[in-house]
Amino acid sequence: MCPKGWWQNKGGANMNFVYIMGTAGSGKSALTSALADRLRVSEINVATVNLDPGVRWLPYSPEVDIRDYVNYDRMVEDYKLGPNGALVACVDAAVNHVYEMRGELERLEPDYVLVDTPGQMELFAYRDSGTFIASALSGGNFSTVFLADQIFLNKPSDFVSVLLLSYSVHVRFRAPQVNCVSKIDLIPEEVLERARLWSSDSVTLKDAFLSETADLKTEISERILDSLLDIGALGEFIFISSNTGEGLDDLYAQLQRIHTGGIDV
Repeated sequence: MCPKGWWQNKGGANMNFVYIMGTAGSGKSALTSALADRLRVSEINVATVNLDPGVRWLPYSPEVDIRDYVNYDRMVEDYKLGPNGALVACVDAAVNHVYEMRGELERLEPDYVLVDTPGQMELFAYRDSGTFIASALSGGNFSTVFLADQIFLNKPSDFVSVLLLSYSVHVRFRAPQVNCVSKIDLIPEEVLERARLWSSDSVTLKDAFLSETADLKTEISERILDSLLDIGALGEFIFISSNTGEGLDDLYAQLQRIHTGGIDV
């Protein structure tokens, strides 16, 4: 374990960290790759970090890779762990290597650091080791991008569920967050249009949600949604495709507003 507060005295203060999170299969690695390419087009020095110890293939070559520090297969063999248990153990063990990973990044001096988090979101987002790594690696200078894909767009209750998930990530990390709908090149246009309406019009979302849940649980459902709307969990969703590049300019602009006040780095 690194000493408490050690990162606050390290160099690299101008590195802007972006942790890319989302449910399994939402396209985190694809976005890490596509967004890094987009930043490089703008001549921004960017580094990528892989924090998934069990991944077998990535669409990019990470400058810093958790797999260089912890070995998933060895964890399975040495401790007789199942697949998920080994992933948990690897992420916990990575805490001891944050100093080294930070040092690698400081030598690169990037403007942005894109961090690709484990495929199963709960391994990183809901464990103390994950929040520690996020703060220590970045020195506290970070934002999060939360990805949702088509499975959360089919019904109003699905969309409200993803609002709950995204807000839980915000509560855990207490950092500026950008919510995105991913893989829009694979989503039918009518589904996209409906999702855009739900994300921009709380009245329409509430009406659709209550119509779907018109049973004895309606009052509870309404209170849950009202609470989410009151705390601003709906916010703005950016609709993106890592394959076509659609929406990446909007995401980049939002990250610039968060990290630099909109001024190019």
